[in-house]
Amino acid sequence: MDTTELLKKVRRIEIKTKGLTQHIFAGEYHSAFKGKGMAFSEVREYQYGDDIRSIDWNVTARFNHPYMKIFEEERELTVMLLIDVSGSREFGTQVNLKKNLITEIAAVLSFSAITNNDKIGVIFFSDIIEKFIPPKKGRQHILRIIREMIDFEPKNKGTNINVGLQYLINLIKKRSTVFLISDCMDNNFEDALKIASRKHDLIVLKIYDHRETELPKAGMINMVDAETGELIWVDSDNRMVREQYASYWLNRQNAIHEIFKKHGIDYADISTDCDYVKHLMKLFKKRA
Repeated sequence: MDTTELLKKVRRIEIKTKGLTQHIFAGEYHSAFKGKGMAFSEVREYQYGDDIRSIDWNVTARFNHPYMKIFEEERELTVMLLIDVSGSREFGTQVNLKKNLITEIAAVLSFSAITNNDKIGVIFFSDIIEKFIPPKKGRQHILRIIREMIDFEPKNKGTNINVGLQYLINLIKKRSTVFLISDCMDNNFEDALKIASRKHDLIVLKIYDHRETELPKAGMINMVDAETGELIWVDSDNRMVREQYASYWLNRQNAIHEIFKKHGIDYADISTDCDYVKHLMKLFKKRA
């Protein structure tokens, strides 16, 4: 993509997603993610009615008079976007390709973060770590993220969510709000998910296309695995084949949802043909 076209796309996404942030998400984001942590501010003398659980016993012993720890809402968060850039993001049969939907969602979350004075960083992963953008603030930083989302070409096409989560765990020491944005085309990431969710406030946005949920009745279909390049022919006129395909999809989604629930991870399933605004609003309100 040439520079002129890239800048036009960046500008279109900025206008759309920044508008959503200013008019819809700003308050919801603050309610859902700000104020979850409390930072120590100062000590003061005990006053009648204070919660004795907040007594600072070290200061109390020093002055022989009860003193209270005073906390205030943490005003600045670090938000990390952990974004799957594997080959399957190129799929989409409805309104959007997965990667286009992911780009818009990432832009909305980025503008919401800086509107609330938070830092935002990004980790791109496939079956390796593809790129790390350190957390920063500011419009220019957000525009860089959007440019990368549009124009980034990963080295690999496979998916390994463990790799992304493990990199996050080792790299980001301060507790952060983390959005894992992926179609979750991976079967073995529960252990890393559990560790990451204990260390960080982890939210999963699972992206899918409706054509992945069921096969159309369209005769012999030549299907290509976007991550491995494997080709297979499928007889979609065969009712049993269609039923098995739909059953596999449903069972797999239920299993993933159970993992999220087991570890107390908030999540949303967002399809390429839906209004992602409604899904994000529902998620934010649930957390608030």
